[in-house]
Formats: sequence, structure tokens, C-alpha cells
Amino acid sequence: MIRLLVGLGNPGQKYQRTRHNVGFMVIDELVRHFRLRKYHERCLSHIYKVKVGGREIVLAKPQTFMNNSGRAVENLLEEFSLEPSQMLVIYDDLDLPLGSMRLRLKGGSGGHRGMESIISAVGTESFPRLRIGIGRPKSKGDVVDYVLSPFGKEEQELLSRVLDKAKRCLLRALELSLEESLEFCNRREL
Repeated sequence: MIRLLVGLGNPGQKYQRTRHNVGFMVIDELVRHFRLRKYHERCLSHIYKVKVGGREIVLAKPQTFMNNSGRAVENLLEEFSLEPSQMLVIYDDLDLPLGSMRLRLKGGSGGHRGMESIISAVGTESFPRLRIGIGRPKSKGDVVDYVLSPFGKEEQELLSRVLDKAKRCLLRALELSLEESLEFCNRREL
């Protein structure tokens, strides 16, 4: 059972609405859904707690910057006495088009530095993740600038729909199970 949801991103106003922060945006959707008001600063993260189905769920936004996300995740797992299999990580994926997402029970980093940091810190790839598509830049050399750029006006509606679907996917996974949520979460509907 999932007990920890970790949305990846970079801290600070400068990065708030950038493509790389889509993991933070999904956590923010859940925070609004549950009407949570205040986060606590612990484990190198902003954390919220909520009860779902009689169990405590921790929502976390690491404040270590993307490439050091593993430090925060390691602290979170230790603080709450959890195994990596009890967390689900939400992050941006260049290889999926904007508006798409994929829920997986395990897997590699796919070259994502935040995921590389987490896999290295926890010593396994066997933990669930929700990849949110952000698409690729037109020019291959512009990847860093692209992931650190905000979504364009023409992308806002699609972004809003995928964030809502990600929220519904995660709520389903928390209320039912990951296995029972795979088909719903991975269905193309946007």
C-alpha cells in the first residue's frame, strides 16, 4: 500500500510553473483536493499529511533541487519507517507528449536526474512512479532550458487536464490499489 507520494521539482518562485516542476503541481492538486492548509518542513521537504482509507498518507515536495531528490526521499523513508515500495514518485518525462502520463510499478530512471538520485539513494528501482509527459523541445540542445521553462499559454488547458487526471489516478491508487489503477491511469483520454 502506498503511504508516501513524492512530487519532484525545484524549490523557489523562479521554478514554480516550469515543466520540471510538474511533480510539485500534482502534489498541489492533491493538497487542494484534500483542503490541506499548512505544510511542515521536515526531511528536506515540504510535507502534508492526510488520512485516506484509515491510513496516514504523506505528500512531499523535496526542497533539495531536482538532482539531489534522493537525499530528501531517503530522509522521508527513514522518518516514516517506510520501504521504497510504499512510496510513489511523480515527475516530468520528456519522452511522453504533453497531456499523457504513465503509471508504472517499477523501472529505471530513463535519464531523469531526479530519479537517478532517488534510485541511487534507496538502492532499488522497485518503487512505483507516475510519469507526466512534457514533450521534447524542437532542438536537441535546448533540453535544460526547455525543462526549466514555463508552459506556454497554448499548453495551459492540456496541462490542467493532465494534472486533474493525475490527481484522479492517485486518489484511485490510494483508495483501491496500484494494480487496480493501472488501466484507468494509463488510458489515453486527453
